Amino acid sequence: MAKWRIIGVFALLVIGAGWHITKPAPLPSDALDGLTGDPVNGELVFAAAGCASCHTSEDGPPTLLSGGRTFASDFGTFVAPNISSDPEHGVGAWSDLALASAIMRGVGADGEHLYPAFPYTSYHKAELGDIVDLIAYLRTLPPSDEPNAPNDLAFPFNQRIALGPWKFLFVNSDWVLQDAATPELMRGRYLVEALGHCTECHTPRNALGGLDTARWMGGAPHPSDEGRIPNITTAALSWSERDIAEYLKSGFTPDFDSAGGEMAEVVKNTGQLTDDDRAAIAAYLKAIPPVAE
Repeated sequence: MAKWRIIGVFALLVIGAGWHITKPAPLPSDALDGLTGDPVNGELVFAAAGCASCHTSEDGPPTLLSGGRTFASDFGTFVAPNISSDPEHGVGAWSDLALASAIMRGVGADGEHLYPAFPYTSYHKAELGDIVDLIAYLRTLPPSDEPNAPNDLAFPFNQRIALGPWKFLFVNSDWVLQDAATPELMRGRYLVEALGHCTECHTPRNALGGLDTARWMGGAPHPSDEGRIPNITTAALSWSERDIAEYLKSGFTPDFDSAGGEMAEVVKNTGQLTDDDRAAIAAYLKAIPPVAE
């Protein structure tokens, strides 16, 4: 009897420790103390982070964040939520702290885990000041009363409790490019690995949906099973840094082709960045290890 009591106590301790490690962890209550949002810089962060690409309707203006776009995946279909300033259907009633916790920690206003279809797995590397600036800019955008639609996920993927262990396994604050020896490379790393979340599409995933960092930016199957997202390491992309920067500005390739599909949406965002930022992204892509096709 004593043996089973010991086993029971041990099991409870393991479960308790697991819950403590994997429970939703919003930002501390004082995380934003002393920070004042700058909507001018926030507009640049908005473009770098690609917010409009997911949270606007396909035929809507780029500042009406009404949500509704669908994203197919191996785990079901996710629907982008309304993140406009509407207090009922959007996030207008959320505090700045709640919004920052959602963006950087993947924790909703009610304390629930958010699905990583929202790329907080990259955004958590962002500077808190940039996120506060982004929120200040979001506050200036028009409201939308478009109701949110539910995700279409099968069991067990519709159980948010599983996201705690997933975050524990796959949300990592370490930079993949460890040796960013120049300010340009540091900026490029920040734009690609954090704000731009380029890796969320261009890096393959393991069976649990975590990024395979050993094949960083080495291309991946398209989530909709239509084609493949390209390898953009030097093993497959021979463009010069100037070619890459021009593509991110205009959408034109060195062969006079133009960006299409989702990448056309990305270029709308990167085209709003500075020439220096686009050059930094190009330098980063030349610095990461090549991944064989």
